[in-house]
Amino acid sequence: MEFTAKKLTSYALAALVIIVTGLAVLAIWDVIQLEDVMRKIMTSLLVIFASSVVTLFIFNVVIKDN
Repeated sequence: MEFTAKKLTSYALAALVIIVTGLAVLAIWDVIQLEDVMRKIMTSLLVIFASSVVTLFIFNVVIKDN
């Protein structure tokens, strides 16, 4: 397997997406109030979904192995 700058950049972007996603989820769940639990759950799922779509795009388009 050839390790190129394209793959290195792709892995760095994927790691950055995962880190930002973790920070976003931690910011969403900073203070849990009983009234806002459903909104926070849905917002967390939306953030996780968006980051997984970006990560999937990176791995399927940029890091495509032949």
